[in-house]
Amino acid sequence: MMKPKFLLYAFIISALASGANASEPRGNTQFDSFNKSKKWMYKIYSHNPRTFYCDAEFKNRKIISDHGFSTDIYQKRALRTEAEHVVPAENFGRSFKEWRDGHPSCIDQKGRAFKGRKCAEKSNRLYRLMQSDMYNLVPAIGAVNAARKNYNFTMLPKTQNSIRSFGTCAMLISSKDRKAQPPLNARGAIARTYLYMQYAYPRYNMSRQQKQLMAAWDRAYPVTDWECKRSLAIERVQGNTNPIVKSRCNVN
Repeated sequence: MMKPKFLLYAFIISALASGANASEPRGNTQFDSFNKSKKWMYKIYSHNPRTFYCDAEFKNRKIISDHGFSTDIYQKRALRTEAEHVVPAENFGRSFKEWRDGHPSCIDQKGRAFKGRKCAEKSNRLYRLMQSDMYNLVPAIGAVNAARKNYNFTMLPKTQNSIRSFGTCAMLISSKDRKAQPPLNARGAIARTYLYMQYAYPRYNMSRQQKQLMAAWDRAYPVTDWECKRSLAIERVQGNTNPIVKSRCNVN
């Protein structure tokens, strides 16, 4: 079995070798409808109907077995699943001028200008493609999706008192630090999603600290059989390859 460091080195060399084609799209070019991508996501997860972070079972988007999950906020949303962006939409959305400053087409019914996610979604197709990329979409318990907001992932200090937890689900969220610590079972897939988004969309860049954390999680938490099957299913529907996951699956 090849060592992870060698795999990373080989991937970098491959990326450099294909530099002449760097302008060609690497990400989603098929779906620019978030709702359509969500429907496909649920079709794919019908073969493994469990939520991404908390491993709760669901059927028809409703939680049917939460395995001890609990929350004192967003309780109605704890009964259903929602499509979660692993890399928060705001993280790449703010790279779009329409998100930051608005657009002439972004005028509401009362004649008022608006900006943010709704404006980017309305006026920029690349944003819609990024937002709808199924490699970045997973089913999550609605309360977790709501509580995580647009927070990035990290390792939270054990001594912190202001951390929100969810019963037996080991998802931890600090509103004070605006960070989230995911369960062990999700860390590898999270890392490979962040690495994919940076590979597929040059306008999205992780911080140096984030890159280091994701590289460490990628090494520490290997791909699972389901992660490989999911990636292959998305490739067949969406049309583009996720080389980050595919290279790990081929080795395993």
